[in-house]
Amino acid sequence: MNKPTVFFIVGPTASGKTDAAVQAAKRMNGEVISADAIQIYRGLDKGSAKPSAEEMQGIPHHMIDVIDYTYEDYNVACFAADALKHIDDIIKRGKTPIVAGGTGLYVNALLYPLDFTEVEPDKGLRRELEDIERRHPGELHKRLSAVDKESAERLHPNDVKRIIRALEVYESSGKTLTEQAGDFLNSRKMEIGFEPVIAGLCMERQALYDRINRRVDIMIENGLEEEVKRLYLSSDKPPLSLQAIGYKQFIAYFEGLATHDEAVELIKRDTRRFAKRQIAWFKRDDRIRWFDTGNYLSHDELHEDIINFFEEEKDRIERQ
Repeated sequence: MNKPTVFFIVGPTASGKTDAAVQAAKRMNGEVISADAIQIYRGLDKGSAKPSAEEMQGIPHHMIDVIDYTYEDYNVACFAADALKHIDDIIKRGKTPIVAGGTGLYVNALLYPLDFTEVEPDKGLRRELEDIERRHPGELHKRLSAVDKESAERLHPNDVKRIIRALEVYESSGKTLTEQAGDFLNSRKMEIGFEPVIAGLCMERQALYDRINRRVDIMIENGLEEEVKRLYLSSDKPPLSLQAIGYKQFIAYFEGLATHDEAVELIKRDTRRFAKRQIAWFKRDDRIRWFDTGNYLSHDELHEDIINFFEEEKDRIERQ
């Protein structure tokens, strides 16, 4: 009996993944599973590009608003366990799972079995690392670079939460996140319970950067600064989730470390840099069929090509 097919739409931020996933789900009797490390947090709304009810167009979306933004023990292994439950449930109900997101580690957590799910949070080590970072900003990123260069290149030096988790996994298991969840060649020859079909969205770099800049402007127009201020003032010590792009820059502004204009430009710059790292991450996976959005006259044509690719691959898999 053939394994079920699960479809993925990946790519950098602002490339149109959500819209493409919704259109595919409408045609393929599907439901969408978000693979975004920020959208899992309740409360982080304006800066996470969560789809609105209008954008969802009646399609169920999973793995959004999973935990409160103050919760700090949720990690990639938790995501994999929760997302796989949704995938199984969607399949059992006779529907099509469509995973959409740009968090490379989260996507790979579904594409390759993880073997560090038993690495429990070490609160003592976390407090120690947090203290080191407060006293010596950037020190943790340097430490990660020494033991896991690929993860360090993928993570921004200000992404303290994920840097700490990467160091925690390494200290506890002796294995890096790259070794355990970045194995694009699947050298361990481990199997998953479904056949993945992966579409990637890309576009000319300057066009992508222009979209990112405009998206940031829209987020601010829609109240990002007010949301960050409310969350920042609600706690004596902002939780690590507020290190996310769009949040930490405004916190720097509130603390007098940057002007308003500087904060906005830093959000745009850091988002562009994040997109560059996303592209580098996904480009290593030769199973992805890339769709250059610049080659299409309309979104409808792009979505039609992606859906045709999905359906052709599903037919091929079922004939095997």
